[in-house]
Amino acid sequence: MTQTRLTPEILTALTRITMPRGFASLPPETVVQVNLCDLPVHSCQTLVIGSGAAGLRAACEAKRRGREVLVATGGMYMGTSACSGSDKQTLHTASTSRNGDNFEVLARDLAAGGCMDEDVAYVEAVGSIGAMAGLQYIGLDLPEDRLGAVLRYQTDHDEYGRATSCGPRTSRLMVKVLLEEAQRLGIPFMTGAAAVKILTKGEGEGRCVSGLVVANKSTEHNPYGLAVIACEDLIIATGGPGEMYRDSVYPKKCFGALGLALEAGLELSNLTESQFGIGTPRETFPWNLSGTYVQVMPYVFSRDAAGNEFNFLADYYRSTRELVSNVFRKGYQWPFHASRMLEFGSSLVDIAVHLEIRKGREVFLDFLRNPLPGKDGAHFNLDDLEPDVRAYLENNGALDALPIDRLVRMNPLAIELYRMNGIDITKEPLRLAVNNQHMNGGIEIDLWGRTNLSGCYAVGEAASTHGVTRPGGSALISGQVFATRVAKHIAHEARQRRAGAELGWEAPLAELIQELETVTNGCDGSALDGVKHDIQQRMSEAAGFVCAEADVTSALEDALALVDAFEAGAVALREAKRAGDYFMWKQLALSSAAVLQALNHYIKAGGGSRGARVILDDGSTGLPETVHGPLEAFRFRPEREKDKAKKIIVRQTADGIACCERPLKGRDRSPVYFERGWGEFLSDQIFQTEGGKG
Repeated sequence: MTQTRLTPEILTALTRITMPRGFASLPPETVVQVNLCDLPVHSCQTLVIGSGAAGLRAACEAKRRGREVLVATGGMYMGTSACSGSDKQTLHTASTSRNGDNFEVLARDLAAGGCMDEDVAYVEAVGSIGAMAGLQYIGLDLPEDRLGAVLRYQTDHDEYGRATSCGPRTSRLMVKVLLEEAQRLGIPFMTGAAAVKILTKGEGEGRCVSGLVVANKSTEHNPYGLAVIACEDLIIATGGPGEMYRDSVYPKKCFGALGLALEAGLELSNLTESQFGIGTPRETFPWNLSGTYVQVMPYVFSRDAAGNEFNFLADYYRSTRELVSNVFRKGYQWPFHASRMLEFGSSLVDIAVHLEIRKGREVFLDFLRNPLPGKDGAHFNLDDLEPDVRAYLENNGALDALPIDRLVRMNPLAIELYRMNGIDITKEPLRLAVNNQHMNGGIEIDLWGRTNLSGCYAVGEAASTHGVTRPGGSALISGQVFATRVAKHIAHEARQRRAGAELGWEAPLAELIQELETVTNGCDGSALDGVKHDIQQRMSEAAGFVCAEADVTSALEDALALVDAFEAGAVALREAKRAGDYFMWKQLALSSAAVLQALNHYIKAGGGSRGARVILDDGSTGLPETVHGPLEAFRFRPEREKDKAKKIIVRQTADGIACCERPLKGRDRSPVYFERGWGEFLSDQIFQTEGGKG
């Protein structure tokens, strides 16, 4: 097979992506004084917090529908969409190469792991085609063949090959074209703005959003940088809580908004469900090691402090063939999955890496060496691979002698990506760990992206749109689908009255300022750096991909104690200008306690291992095997089928963080005839929910 030559210019264009600059700003309309503190007040109709792919799509779609939009963000080009990726970052869509797809089948596959509402799954399936087409329309250059079909490949939890990719930085390219569209539409941005508190008006069912308090680094009206944004609609698109874990592949300063949401009375769901998998450590260049990074079958080894090397995977798999084939399968079975620990599956790799690191060793991928023999003593041989592995390499013409040569042939972008971040895998091995990568749960929403607070919506990773498992890359398209639906619903609501500063904000604003004055002046409590260490250490040790009931219970007690410390004013703010950081860590303390509360609720009720978490249980039946026999330390509790049919709902009450359960929502499967459906569309009946509420 002739190798396609990718020039340095092509490689650079797909890895070193320059973002647009020079966005409009929105000056304050007025200044209000609270507790002798001046706060500037900005005003818009629709406020989006977060500048990732989902938030930007929501902003653009709302603007196109006539809304006055403002995007407030903690930092441009800093979130997971702009900074994250993998060897060829996946965009998962509904149609397969040169074949149609069945939306019913795709919806079933999206929800296959359980804990996902049927209506939401179908919304994602149907909406994925239009969402992708919209990205192509504004300039996202998805790869096509000579006949115009989008190129596809298979990814995790996907049997049909629905995945496509622009390269290792697909989501960054999505952000780029969406930012360019935002510029064309004249959408203003407020940068350096950390979301502090959601402001509301009304009571009971009439309670709704009226604004947002932010800590804005560019505001000089008060020492804390506090500002108010009055709005009619609020779209939360802040991504996931990446700072929650020590072992994390998220970019720095990804806090999410789960704590912000809880404080405002929003419900959360599926907080027990996250994704974990192998990647480079956060202190180097955090990146997922999926796809071709492992499909080229590099040598996986560990090294102790004395420099001794260990071919440790040979202690887990029965043969060289089995060992290297499962390393390969991590390419499309990348997330850890409890069931794949069994029968010498690919998730045994994650367990082995985890245990090596616990021994104090560092683990590496070496692309300059083929794997060493397994316990059967057989040397690595490209002609002695499992059929699926051999077929993949042969189809891609990647039967070269060394892993690095196979990587050059299949995906030279993967090499360039690390090189541009100071790591040359053509010369040195690549260190790895098992990292937290994505939260499948989040803010509970309905099929229009609405939360339980009127006027408040959530999209992207901030929203709970996924169940226990999801096909690789489906998160990107889900954010695009719901961003468009949220904009449609907001346009339907079409609130005409502009929000103003006369909405009874004085009490909550006075409380915020009093809290900051208390923790700034004379407080000798814990420092924020200590809070960061405690949260991240606790979550990675007790609530990572390996969980034990006693550890979760103990961690929950400590997490709740930290929440109480914040409430008591016992966490010090050393510098007034770091007010944004203070609130981010306060919210994350609450977020981590909520995750632990949900996990504790699930485990104590008998919940078992599922998705990317294994629940250890000495008395249960799940038991991984290794070449040396049973891995007793990882005896685990299997998942119960009945737990797939419900979601765990989390909310903050006067007594603390409470959990309850609700059954999954179904959907009406009766046929929709055009004439009847057209009438419902024209009369806006499609926006009504089961109870008839629009």
